[in-house]
Amino acid sequence: MTGKRPAASLPVLFSVVAIDLIGFGIVVPILPFYAVEFGASGSELGVVLASYAAAQLLFAPIWGRLSDRLGRRRVLLVTIAGTAVALLLLAAATSLAWLLAARVLAGAFAANVSVASAFISDVTSDDERTRYMGLLGACFGVGFVLGPAIGGLLAPWGHHVPMLVAAGLAGCNAVYAAIVLREPPGRRPAAADGGRLAALRNPLVRRLCLVNLAFSLAVTQLEAMFALFMEDRFGYDARQVAFLLVGMAVVMGGIQAGAMRSLAVRFAERSLVRWGSVALAVAFAAIPSAPSVALLLIPLTLAAIGRGVAQPAMMGMASLAAPADQRGLVLGSFQSAASLARVIGPLAAGLLYDRQQSGPFQLAAVLLVGVVVLAAGMPRRSDAPSGGGPPRPWTSRSSPA
Repeated sequence: MTGKRPAASLPVLFSVVAIDLIGFGIVVPILPFYAVEFGASGSELGVVLASYAAAQLLFAPIWGRLSDRLGRRRVLLVTIAGTAVALLLLAAATSLAWLLAARVLAGAFAANVSVASAFISDVTSDDERTRYMGLLGACFGVGFVLGPAIGGLLAPWGHHVPMLVAAGLAGCNAVYAAIVLREPPGRRPAAADGGRLAALRNPLVRRLCLVNLAFSLAVTQLEAMFALFMEDRFGYDARQVAFLLVGMAVVMGGIQAGAMRSLAVRFAERSLVRWGSVALAVAFAAIPSAPSVALLLIPLTLAAIGRGVAQPAMMGMASLAAPADQRGLVLGSFQSAASLARVIGPLAAGLLYDRQQSGPFQLAAVLLVGVVVLAAGMPRRSDAPSGGGPPRPWTSRSSPA
C-alpha cells in the first residue's frame, strides 16, 4: 500500500465534491433567514439544523458500507442525484414543517463525505493520506467561498431562489459525475460483517469518534447561531453574513489546500489536532466580547485557521485506523460522530442562545479543551492498520507527536 500513487481519478473526485459542496454552501447562510420567514424561533431553527444532521447520522455508515460492497461511484451518483431532489423540495417549501422534511431528506443524501474519504484512501499511500484529506477539506473551502457568495447575491430575489439554483447545480453535478467519475482501481468488495458495531470494536476508532464528536459539537455552536448572532448584535442581513462566511472559507481553504502539505510532512496528525483545537478554543472564547465587526474578524480568522488544520488531520487518522476493506464503514462511523454532534449541537446552541448570546461560544471553548486532552492521549500506533500486518506509526515523520 505504501507504494501507491494518487490515481488520475482524484482530480475528478475533487471537482465532483466541490460542486456538491457549492450547492450546500448556497443554502447555509440563507437557511436561518428562510426558516425565520416561516416563523421559526432560535430553538426551532436548532431543530431544523439538527434534523439534517440526524439524517446524516443514520445514513453515513449505511452509504459507507454500501460503497465498500457495491462501489464508491454508484453510491456517490445516487447521493448527488438525491441531493438535487431534496433541494428542489426545499425551494418549494410553504411551511416550516415542509422545510423540515426537505432538510431531513437532504441530510440523508448528504451523508456521502465518508464515501469520498474512502475513495481517497483507496488510491493514496499512508504517508500521503492526510495531505489529500486536506485537499478534500479544501473542497469544503471552495464550497463555502462560492456557495455563500452565490447565495448572498441571490437572496434579495427571495430566499427560495438560492435553493432553486442549488437544486439545479446538484442536478447538473449528477450528470457530470455519471459521465466522468470512475471507480477506484483495484478496490476489492468487502465481505459482510457486523456493521457499525464491528468498526467500533477497535478502541482507536472509538476514541477517534469521541474526539470527532466533541470537536464537531464545538464548531456547530458557531454554525448554528452565527447568523442570528450577527443579526441581533450587529444588524447584519443574509447577504452580509454570507460574505463573512466566504472570508472564513477562504482562510480555511487556503490552509487545507496549501499549508497542509507542509504541515503534514513536519508534524504528526495528533499534534495538528491539538494545536488546531487550541486555536479554535481561544477564538470561540473571544467572539462574544468583540465590540465591533472589525475586531470580530480576528477570532473568526483564528477559528478558520484552527479548523483548517485540525479537521484534515482527524480524517487522516481515521482513515489510517481502517482496514482496507472497511474504510467506508469506519469513515462512515467517524462521520456519524460529527452527525450526532450536529443533532445535539444546534439544539443546545438554540437553547443556550435564547438564554444568553455568549452561551454557545462558551460551551464550544470548553469542548475544545476536552478535544485537546483527548488528542494528547492518542496512541502513536494504530491497533487496526489500514494495510494489514503489524501495527505501524501514524506517520513516518520524525517530528514529535
